[in-house]
Amino acid sequence: MKITYYGHSCVLAEAGGRSVIIDPFLTGNPASGISPKDIRVDAVLLTHGHSDHFGDCIEIAKANDCPIIAVFELAEYCRSQGVQAFGMNIGGRQSFDGFKVKYTLAFHSSSVSVGDSWIYAGEPGGILLTMGDKTFFHAGDTALFGDMRLIGEMNKIDAAALPIGDVLTMGPEDALLAAKWLRAEKVLPVHYNTFSAIHQDGSLFSERLSQEGIKGFPLKPGESFEL
Repeated sequence: MKITYYGHSCVLAEAGGRSVIIDPFLTGNPASGISPKDIRVDAVLLTHGHSDHFGDCIEIAKANDCPIIAVFELAEYCRSQGVQAFGMNIGGRQSFDGFKVKYTLAFHSSSVSVGDSWIYAGEPGGILLTMGDKTFFHAGDTALFGDMRLIGEMNKIDAAALPIGDVLTMGPEDALLAAKWLRAEKVLPVHYNTFSAIHQDGSLFSERLSQEGIKGFPLKPGESFEL
């Protein structure tokens, strides 16, 4: 599986001729480095409804004639916007053509902004994405929580994307513990440096990971690594 980072929490995963994008916040993201028009995928996956994750999902789904996969309430909102959608919920697993998705807990909030109003978008989630014999875990926006140990015990996680920005999610110290609990072999730090409030040093975080025997990948937008 090839993982390409497009800033903030956006990740493109490719394997076996299939590709999916997670949390495609590209327009308005000063660090994305790519236009939604350049995205070619078989599905869009969302961890929750906040605008810096929901992003360009509707445009991308329409352009690629592909489904948006999300927690039920968020999926139904997407469907109301004229796209294909597949609703799931926390703990559920589903096989698609060339990949599998399972939603895990994430401790955060989730809503969609419409004008001056906020629409409830179901529970936030993490995503276990399996393509071939590799599993990538996107934790979404989350605090550190004890059941990360259980997620790590139940799944062989080849790589994980963990937020390190603090303020709105866990910070580097908690993310380091999360990586250990998840037993991840490789870690991509996400959700940092997009805005001044979440400034962190991804390279320093990766150095701390290496001290625990975990390979860190503080990627710049457009850079990739292989599982």
